[in-house]
Amino acid sequence: MTKNYGSDPLLSYNSYLRVPELIGLQNCLSDPEHHDELLFITIHQAYELWFKLILHEIDAAIQLMNADRAIAAERALRRVVEIEKLLVNQIHILETMSPINFLGFRDELNPASGFQSMQFREIEFASGLKDPHIQNEFRKDQFAHERLRARAEAPTLADAFFDLLRRRGFDTPAIDESQGSEENQRGYGKRTRAVLELLTHFEDHYEEFQLAEALLEHDEFFRCGARIT
Repeated sequence: MTKNYGSDPLLSYNSYLRVPELIGLQNCLSDPEHHDELLFITIHQAYELWFKLILHEIDAAIQLMNADRAIAAERALRRVVEIEKLLVNQIHILETMSPINFLGFRDELNPASGFQSMQFREIEFASGLKDPHIQNEFRKDQFAHERLRARAEAPTLADAFFDLLRRRGFDTPAIDESQGSEENQRGYGKRTRAVLELLTHFEDHYEEFQLAEALLEHDEFFRCGARIT
């Protein structure tokens, strides 16, 4: 249970951030403890904390787009992009560990893999990449499976974006994946033309253009992060 420190006269930096609990979460499995295992755990726990914040900002961006607040949604996505830039650079810290040193404790981690990051998959789903096979991979982990199921059923960033454009007069139909592929293709074509209109006549639709740019940057940097995660 999380303690409420709000009215605690002894509130401190350590108690507010729960530093004692936080620095007690890096439990190495190697015995004797391998020097670089702490680096490996710390980097990946830091990734998960940033993933949590990315999901927080994506959820905010979707809600803001639903409320027709394009500029506020863009700001939330710009924060996501800055976090993703940081995550791409963070990999260089991990590269200070040589492959031979990683092999010194890798066997202790089997069969765990970075591909099992629940929050990474949640970001994929919220960004529009909903793969039912991925969801099935987590079927034995009830907590993760339920979170991914909820993300699979929820609207994506793209859904919220094209809904906003439609309310603002663009021909961006909702896409029903249960319908025939020909109808879907026509819908995707209309969406593409709407985005091209934004990108080529941004001076006429500046708010929508800025939001589209932020979404494209998120796609770019998240894809880059996916290649190195």
